[in-house]
Amino acid sequence: MAKEKIKTSDDCGDKFCPIHGNISLRGRSFKGTVIKKFPQRVSIEFERTIYIKKYERYSKRKTKLHARLSKCMSHNIEVGDYIEIKECRPISKIIHFVVTKKISNEKDKQK
Repeated sequence: MAKEKIKTSDDCGDKFCPIHGNISLRGRSFKGTVIKKFPQRVSIEFERTIYIKKYERYSKRKTKLHARLSKCMSHNIEVGDYIEIKECRPISKIIHFVVTKKISNEKDKQK
């Protein structure tokens, strides 16, 4: 059962694109804020809480991940946007995730 590719007018031609490319998304997904934007990748950051048994308290920690940014999504996503990324096979030394969708803008959060 081969995956059938549908050619559209806005086909980006990127083989790592989750919409137009041929890359399987599996595993975990995260949502976070874009802190840096590069030509083909973004860096996102999100907070998580960890329970510290010794002190019986919770601690906040920040996690930073890098994700591949396809050409067709590049013009929509800017620094400060809230996006979703999904795990895929390792693309490079630090990139193991792909941007799947944009959830909200930086302007929407301020209102």
